[in-house]
Amino acid sequence: MNHLACFTPGDLAAASAPDLTSYRWRLLAQGDSWFSTADDKLNAHANLLQEMVYKEPTCAVNCAGKGGTLSHLVDLESAPDFVRLLSDKDSTVWDGVLLSMGGNDLISAAQTPAHDAAGNRVPLHLRLLRHQTEWGAPSSGVARYFSEPGWATYSDYLRTNVRHLLTLRDQGPSAGKPMFMHCYAVPMPRPAGAEDVGLGQSGPWLYPALKAYALPAADWAAVSRLMVFHLAQLLKSMAADPVQFPGLHVFDSTTVPLAPATPGSSGSSGDWHNEIHLNHSGCFKIARAWSEHVEAVLSGAHTAAPVKRSRR
Repeated sequence: MNHLACFTPGDLAAASAPDLTSYRWRLLAQGDSWFSTADDKLNAHANLLQEMVYKEPTCAVNCAGKGGTLSHLVDLESAPDFVRLLSDKDSTVWDGVLLSMGGNDLISAAQTPAHDAAGNRVPLHLRLLRHQTEWGAPSSGVARYFSEPGWATYSDYLRTNVRHLLTLRDQGPSAGKPMFMHCYAVPMPRPAGAEDVGLGQSGPWLYPALKAYALPAADWAAVSRLMVFHLAQLLKSMAADPVQFPGLHVFDSTTVPLAPATPGSSGSSGDWHNEIHLNHSGCFKIARAWSEHVEAVLSGAHTAAPVKRSRR
């Protein structure tokens, strides 16, 4: 098996640029902190790309970089290298695009408070959780805490942005090539943030949101599961619609068995480095399974295309 060889956009512009033609599969990657190459993130909780392996030699140009680029889908203006390499007519013909995104948007939606700074109630369609006075019947289980109007808003947002990414792909020489997204694993809401605020958010992320909404602690794990499974179903439904989302392939990470973090723990626990980031063992488990999914698609439905030198 061959570990995924990872390069940066800067590597392509260097005097000693890598020879991408020596690889069977050439991928373009962009995403959130699960793809980040920041040293503190790699040392702390790794990333999925560095744990991916393929039978055929495979490389990826990772545009996620060392910062928080594309922490949200609408931040494409902060990722000019990715947009250029994806849509520029003179760019490389990529065999596929790897995306890690949507999770931070879900967290942000869950963090939206029930009241704004002026004390006014935030409309249900603008948040994912319900205030105590809005909870449904106990017979509904943890779904009684969940805002379906807010989920509809989030779903429309995600669909719109993924369609935009597919449009960018089809503007360039990699038109029609597969675009791969992964679902997320189910985090345990707990007081486990990042050690370094340079990671973008110090965290924890879900834990204070669920506390602010006064959700019973006994239901926190189930609420987290509900939200992550909603996202997984949304992504899979998009991949099942080739008319609206041509060439989109989604890997269901929720099916990968992970060791959950211990409730109430504040450090690395199970397969989790902190509340929402996997540690090396967690990344290893999901990345190896996702690698198989990606290579099966590449091998079964697509052939390698000639490579053009990226414009410098």
